[in-house]
Amino acid sequence: MLLVFVLLLVIGGDFLLPHAYGQSQDAVEAGAAFQSGAPRLTLTDYPTYKGINSRVAVWIAAQLHLFFAAFVLGVPIFVLVIEFIGWRRRDLRYDRMAHEFIKISMGAFALTATSGGLLVFLLVVLYPALFAYLTHVFGPVMMLYALLFLAETVCLYVYYYGWDAMQGRLKPAHLLTGLALNIVGTVLLVLANSWATFMMAPSGVDAAGVFGGDAWAAVASPLWMPLNVHRFIANIAYGGAIVGAYAAYKFLSGRTAEEKAHYDWMGYTANWIAVVALLPLPFAGYWMTKEVYAYSQQMGITLMGGIFAWLFIIQAVLIGTIFLAANFYLWCGMGRLDGRSRTAYLVKYIAGVLVVCFLVWFTPHTLVMTAREISAIGGTHHPVLGPLGVMSAKNSAVNIMILATFLTYQLFRRSLIRDAPPWAARATRLQIAFYVAAVANIIGLGIYGYFVPANVRIGLSVPQVMTTLLLIVVCVVIDELIAARSGGASKVYWGRMPRRAQYALFTVAVAFTWLMGLMGYIRSSIRQHWHVYTVMRDGSADAFTLTIGHATAVVSVCVLLFLLLILFVFWLAGFGRTQEVTPRTAAATGLP
Repeated sequence: MLLVFVLLLVIGGDFLLPHAYGQSQDAVEAGAAFQSGAPRLTLTDYPTYKGINSRVAVWIAAQLHLFFAAFVLGVPIFVLVIEFIGWRRRDLRYDRMAHEFIKISMGAFALTATSGGLLVFLLVVLYPALFAYLTHVFGPVMMLYALLFLAETVCLYVYYYGWDAMQGRLKPAHLLTGLALNIVGTVLLVLANSWATFMMAPSGVDAAGVFGGDAWAAVASPLWMPLNVHRFIANIAYGGAIVGAYAAYKFLSGRTAEEKAHYDWMGYTANWIAVVALLPLPFAGYWMTKEVYAYSQQMGITLMGGIFAWLFIIQAVLIGTIFLAANFYLWCGMGRLDGRSRTAYLVKYIAGVLVVCFLVWFTPHTLVMTAREISAIGGTHHPVLGPLGVMSAKNSAVNIMILATFLTYQLFRRSLIRDAPPWAARATRLQIAFYVAAVANIIGLGIYGYFVPANVRIGLSVPQVMTTLLLIVVCVVIDELIAARSGGASKVYWGRMPRRAQYALFTVAVAFTWLMGLMGYIRSSIRQHWHVYTVMRDGSADAFTLTIGHATAVVSVCVLLFLLLILFVFWLAGFGRTQEVTPRTAAATGLP
């Protein structure tokens, strides 16, 4: 609510703040009308306060707000799906699990609003001219955002507090409330994204920054839709990762078998959501990068070939960590089944494939070296490892990692099938043939990429992605046909999981949070010394690119602050009465 109040106050106040902070006359005149375009800012246009670094303060507030916003926007999406499944199947377990998931997001929602209000306050106080210009361009959009935020608040509280009251005949109305909550949340997401993409790729303004009056033109930046897709998918994956950490926390602190069984099932579901959303996420990132290059080659080269390229090595390590941790959790999950011995021997081979692909994924193309080191290896590119640093190798590696992760999940699902039909063995051989053909095609296209121009090489990622997606769809269809004609499912012993598996869920959540913070910094910083790229130059004392160590230190502080706050949310959620884990409820829902 603080965010809405501040937005309405600022928008309705005609931005008299530049006068209050003693800005230069040019900036005051520009802030009043912006008829001559974006103001030319100097050091006097940036209020300073002793002991406060303006950029770091805004950075931390913005990053915390994005962490919480991603969580509270992502969780209701899969909560609605889980609730709908429970309603259609008349299975109370799904309904109770969905209710507990949304309960976690209630505490996070308040912190989202608080951090958003803090961010707006810091922008108004520390960057008044920039905020005034953005409001001049996006004033109607910001007003709509404030109204939609109120609508989201109403939908969320009705959805959560009406959960038990809106059962039976009122269940469809409750589902429609959840649908409205997700629609409003998605619109909020895309509106906020328009402000970020405008700063990266301004549209609706001329070269001097004069706004033409068409708010939609400013919203529909060339990078707007790629960022919308990327963040929408990432929010779902991130929400799954965080609630997975909550389930692991409750599993480890659980005292009864019923509690551990319930939270084991929650952890499995959350990890499944995170993994499924993670699979297409690299492809959405590729689309975003492609559009950055299309808009500005200079910005694209800065992103992938400049100092920020080194941060992509850290990104690769984090993505590899997420894949390995998620697979490890699934491998441990095979211990819940009596039939685990049938496929357990494949785990070591899958692990080997993941490690090899992981090593290819984070191998850099070039290294920062001294003249002596360059002479020792015979050039800036390592003669053996250098070729692994190009996108042909990396695209191939990430597609194979995705297929290996899907295979792990597929092995678990196949282990559940009891009394498979006679033709299941032939179907399995067909799936193996598809895997071999898909991997051969992906590797073949990767090798072919070394012998074609760069623009053709980039285009080869499309058939690689289509190969991966086609294989996943075909295998899912075959497995569902086998399951539908089998003698049923084997018993799953929920709660029969080692404690180390829960730490894998913590690892996924922490790595995901760190990854989001890192990539947010990279996306924002490729503007370099511009507030609004090529339109409004940053005239502050902080208009320089940070060192890698400094940037990662600030990102780490943001991650630690968020984790401390989310642990508080977990602790707070434990105050409520949890029906899901009582012995009576466990027996009624079929949990062991």
